[in-house]
Amino acid sequence: MGLLDILLGRTKPVGADLDRLFALPSAAVTLEAAAGFTPTGQGAVCFATVEGAAFEQSHREVQALLDADTDRDGRPVELRQDDYGYSWLVSRRSPDQLSALVNDLHAVNSQLEVNGFGPQLLCSLAGFEDRSGRRLALVYLYKRGTFYPFAPLPDGTERRDNPLELQVRAALSGDLRLEPDLGRWFPVWGAPGL
Repeated sequence: MGLLDILLGRTKPVGADLDRLFALPSAAVTLEAAAGFTPTGQGAVCFATVEGAAFEQSHREVQALLDADTDRDGRPVELRQDDYGYSWLVSRRSPDQLSALVNDLHAVNSQLEVNGFGPQLLCSLAGFEDRSGRRLALVYLYKRGTFYPFAPLPDGTERRDNPLELQVRAALSGDLRLEPDLGRWFPVWGAPGL
């Protein structure tokens, strides 16, 4: 960062720290105690869709790496595309295997980053739900190195449960590095894994 950046008030962007994903299991304990949400066993990594042989090779490597895990109970990792044109690599585990799910998310992000696709990585999420069926995702913003909660209303509309998101933010402030700018709490409507 140079003198001109300092004078103009520019700051160096925070880089991704994929090891922050490993804080999710302890945050899940806090989330269950504070709001009654438990893991669904589903998670996903979102990235800008990439065409070409290099990406296909990288995708096959990630798929082989994750499918080699014998504890998956026949649940393959799948590549899906959403209505907005983004790709999602979705992992499913049993709800009591959040640590294994986090390992999957970390492995996908790391493999894509190592193969030169870091700029295409957007976010990762882990799904949660409460006894009444409300859904919640803890979303990790790759380029910011921060988390935020995303809670769609269960009525099927594209509206959010903002009070719940703020409650979760307050509950997890000591467990996760949360995104302070609410304008960056992007909705992930229809995200696989949620």
